Amino acid sequence: MKKFWLALVGAFMAFNASASGFSEGKQYTELKNPVENQPQVVEFFSFYCPHCYQFEHIYHVPATVEKNLPAGVTHERYHVDFLGPLGKALTDAWAVAIVMKIEDKVTPILFDGIQKSQTIKSKEDIRNAFIKAGVSGEQYDAALNSFIVQSVAAKERQSAEDFNLRGVPSIFVNGKYLINNGGIEMRSALDYSQKFSEVVNYLVNKK
Repeated sequence: MKKFWLALVGAFMAFNASASGFSEGKQYTELKNPVENQPQVVEFFSFYCPHCYQFEHIYHVPATVEKNLPAGVTHERYHVDFLGPLGKALTDAWAVAIVMKIEDKVTPILFDGIQKSQTIKSKEDIRNAFIKAGVSGEQYDAALNSFIVQSVAAKERQSAEDFNLRGVPSIFVNGKYLINNGGIEMRSALDYSQKFSEVVNYLVNKK
C-alpha cells in the first residue's frame, strides 16, 4: 500500500509539472549556487537598458507580475550600476524612490529621460526628474544622503553581486530560479506578460 501511495504521489507531481507547461531549461534556469536572504521575487533592471524599457512600457511585465503575485510574497526591483555613465547615480536615486515609495511616479520620467528624450545627462537632471514627480529638491537631497537610502542602495549592489548578475532585465525567484525571458511564448504583449507572471508564480510555489 505504501508503494502504491508513493507511486501515486509521484505521478501527481509529474502531472502538475506537465500541466503547468513550464520546465527547467526552457522558461527558467535553476541556479547551481542558490542565493540566500533575498526577496522571494527580485528584478534587476537599468534605465539605460532598452529591453528593460520594453519590459516596462510595451510588455508591462513588472506591473503584471506585481499584480498577480500571491498575497504576502515579497517583490523588489533593484537598479544596477553597470550600464550607462549615470548608472551608479541612478541606483542611488532608485533607492530614494524605494524609500519614498514613489517608484511608480518616477519610473516613467526616468525611462523617458534616458531612453526617449535623452534629457537626463547629469545628477542634476536626475534630481529634476524627482521634482517632476512631486518631490522637492530639498526632500530629494535629504533622502539621497540619508542612512536608510544609502543602506538600500548598498543592498541593491550587494544583491547584484550575490547573484553574479551579468545582464538585465533579470528576475530571480526564491533565490534559486532565473526566468528565461526568451523562453516564454508570446502571441501578444499582453499574453507575454501574463505568461511571464504565471512562470513567476509557478516558481514561487515550487519547492
